[in-house]
Amino acid sequence: MNVPTSRRPALVLAICCASILVVVMDISIVTVALPSIRRDLGASVSGLQWTVDAYTLVLAGFLVLAGSTADRIGRKRVFQCGLVVFGAGSLLCGLAPGIGWLIAARAVQAVGGTMLNPVAMAIVVNTFPVPAKRARAIGVFGSISGLALVIGPILGGALVDGLGWRAVFWVNVPIVAVAFVATSLFVPESRAARARRFDPVGQLLVLVVLGSVVYALIESRALGWTSPAILGLCTLAALGVAGLLVHEPRRADPLLELRLFRGIAFSSAILMAVLALCGFGIFLFAATQYLQDVRGMTPPAAGLCLFPVGLLVLVLSPHTGRLVGTRGPRLPLVVAGVALAAGGVAAAWLGPATPLPVVLATFALFGVFLGTVNPPITNAAVSGMPGSMAGVAASLVSTGRQTGTTLGVAIAGTAHEVWWLVAGLGAGLLALALAGTGRRATALSEELSLPRPTG
Repeated sequence: MNVPTSRRPALVLAICCASILVVVMDISIVTVALPSIRRDLGASVSGLQWTVDAYTLVLAGFLVLAGSTADRIGRKRVFQCGLVVFGAGSLLCGLAPGIGWLIAARAVQAVGGTMLNPVAMAIVVNTFPVPAKRARAIGVFGSISGLALVIGPILGGALVDGLGWRAVFWVNVPIVAVAFVATSLFVPESRAARARRFDPVGQLLVLVVLGSVVYALIESRALGWTSPAILGLCTLAALGVAGLLVHEPRRADPLLELRLFRGIAFSSAILMAVLALCGFGIFLFAATQYLQDVRGMTPPAAGLCLFPVGLLVLVLSPHTGRLVGTRGPRLPLVVAGVALAAGGVAAAWLGPATPLPVVLATFALFGVFLGTVNPPITNAAVSGMPGSMAGVAASLVSTGRQTGTTLGVAIAGTAHEVWWLVAGLGAGLLALALAGTGRRATALSEELSLPRPTG
């Protein structure tokens, strides 16, 4: 196995954080630009949802493949390839002449993102082999990931107002260019001890399941849940899940290591990632639409209203990372679940005339939630894994996040009582935090994550 130690681990962490900044920021930066895109390109509500979900759906669908490929052929190589594709996709988004072209360019952009998100995490894990330092590094990495979600609307509002909506995509290009050069100079190459073989059937089934569910959620508003198309998509998704359960255990190197999900801590971490980011995906889409369409705010004003969220993420995430390293993930996850549930209940009462301080206080609850949820989830998912499976484990937790965000945006445009759903997601997160972070659950996950016997 080739896992050299970097002489400048802090610099490697900074490079990985820069890459994750643009990848995650592009989930949220587009939300504040959606009203402008709708006016300029004549897009429908479903078209706006697909502008967000084409990106997150591709991320969710190919993250596991990207992580295992990086483990096989080299993480630095795949990381640099991802930077190039992501930058090219960003350019195409800014040049899109219509909503269909924009959605397609967002998918290209996301292909590059799949080669950055889990691979960056795997690089961080291998750069910091000492558990305590790794936990702190993951805390920093998680804080950047969370902060990027809320920087997006703030930066996006300023760019849309000053330069137009196309600038929210062009801003990525210089960042990835600098990251590419820095990666060439300072990031060491690493790969897993044994190459995992490609699983084309598993990859296809994952895309079928995710694509069917998201398409059904987005188009159900226009077609109705009892329409033949929607029922057919739900049936296809169910068949895809059944196919995965039958196919994956039979492979020596499955795309999805289903045996890991028998561990309570690991499976709880993945499910918590889905619930948490589903709630935040709903918040981002619904909050920016509420601020601009209901309250009539300009894009910069709407973006600034999310500043309390970003400030709290910036302050809380590093402390959360240190807390996870010393006391474990339970306390921050409990705080996150309570904050998400409370935020959902409070947001359900927001209206056109709600005083702005009340709105900002409500949004602050989501900042507390996001500032305390990412580091413990990431740490719980990868801490029990052997080094050779770092890419796969990071890919699975990233897939959980992107799946949650994708579902959240899809639900936000179709459900009427979305804030009560957010409250329910917070309650589910709290229950999983209590069930999945005990000593017995952690020990069982570590036992199940051991490599399979080869003899």
